[in-house]
Amino acid sequence: MHDWLAERVRTSPEATALVEAEDGAEWSYAELDSAVEETAARLAALGLEPGDHLGVLMETRVAFVRLVHAAMRLGAVLVPLNARLARPELARQAETADLNLLVCERETESEAVAISEVPVASVDAPQREGEDAVAALRQRDSAGFDPASWSRADPQAMLFTSGTTGDPKAVSLSMGNFLASATASAFRLGVTPDDSWLLCLSMYHMGGLSVVLRSALYGTTVVLQEGFDAEDAADAMAEFGVTGVSLVPTMLRRMLDARDSLANSLRFVLLGGAPASEELLSRCEARGVPVHPTFGMTETASQIATARPREAFEHRGTVGRPMLWTDLTVVGEDCNPLPAGETGELVVSGPTVMRGYYGDPAATAEAFGEYGFHTGDVGYRDDAGRVWVLNRREDRIITGGENVHPGEVVEALREHPDVRDAAVVGLDDDEWGERVAALVVPEDGADLTGETVEDFCDDRLAGYKRPRTVAFAHELPRTASGTVEREAVRERLRRERDA
Repeated sequence: MHDWLAERVRTSPEATALVEAEDGAEWSYAELDSAVEETAARLAALGLEPGDHLGVLMETRVAFVRLVHAAMRLGAVLVPLNARLARPELARQAETADLNLLVCERETESEAVAISEVPVASVDAPQREGEDAVAALRQRDSAGFDPASWSRADPQAMLFTSGTTGDPKAVSLSMGNFLASATASAFRLGVTPDDSWLLCLSMYHMGGLSVVLRSALYGTTVVLQEGFDAEDAADAMAEFGVTGVSLVPTMLRRMLDARDSLANSLRFVLLGGAPASEELLSRCEARGVPVHPTFGMTETASQIATARPREAFEHRGTVGRPMLWTDLTVVGEDCNPLPAGETGELVVSGPTVMRGYYGDPAATAEAFGEYGFHTGDVGYRDDAGRVWVLNRREDRIITGGENVHPGEVVEALREHPDVRDAAVVGLDDDEWGERVAALVVPEDGADLTGETVEDFCDDRLAGYKRPRTVAFAHELPRTASGTVEREAVRERLRRERDA
């Protein structure tokens, strides 16, 4: 099988592949294919070969779309890096991924040069000169190459997730994982030849990347918005007749606040990244928004279960039934299956489940058991087979659709010379779903404030990981066994937030 764009352009070259929301510029599949061929030839001139790891450090834009397809055309493994991360976090990701080439944009060039031990190329005019000069991708001569031939087992991309300690894990996903996910999603959401999907999520996350890949497979249109703005996104959906969009709850809430109604053309709003509140579901039902709450993970190439609107409104809180070919088992502490209605860990298996964590066989082995991949999420299935996700087994915090592991934030706080100890939890937040909150134990005689703690985290943690509520205590509340009593920590921080 050739890359999906090449297959698509043979079938419907005149169909609209891409629309830039800002100015309405359109690319047919034939035009996009030609641009991708050019990008692939320039990457080949920089030495990128089949099986190499192509890092991409940029926000959502047309150049990123071209790189996604060019990587597949060359047979390279795409490695999107989170452009919002602090430099130490990016450096750990780059080291873990064994990159062969890193492509950046003007805004990320300095970070790319600082973290990379391999050649760096920019899709914009480079700012660097001298020994550490950055290659200008547009100015490179082309090199000949043979288009790759793909099998379902071939690794196609690596996306990052964090472990419980904050150590980066590169999720290795095969072409077959993406293909199975796209197929299952099409059966659940439906696909028509005239569909268009608004892309306003970051492409270094699964939610954004999957829109680009699936649309090429389906032959539908991507309407691309650079940077999310609620009013602009709502207007773009109406202007371009958008039929589908992927959002996290915070984004949808802002759009409903900004506009009285959303586009009549909408067939689905795929809502994931965090639980949908009852209040948000009620607003969607009242306004006729076709919301599809979904439960998914990077390790499963996106959706695990997705509810259709009627199911979501009649059974508030469910994420629906598992996707086609996905088996979901609820297991107890002994890892044995539990009957309907009983709460345990959600375990999944099927063709969308990752190959494993790249370069980390121990973590891979730990993540899998008899019934498949252990998600770390706690929930249950009702008598009708619907899935309900209750909480995170390891107390992960989900803020604005981003996962934050408390242990990673604690480690950063402990680097402060005046911090003896700390505990981090999530607090309910109307805007972000949850906010990161820290209870800090200062060293004796230290003069710490919430502001100094937040400032200390600026260069160590991504913005969404930094504590937004900080309180201080002489000691952390602990249970009789010595573990931190997290609910007591949370209550202390609630009081601080509400004071």
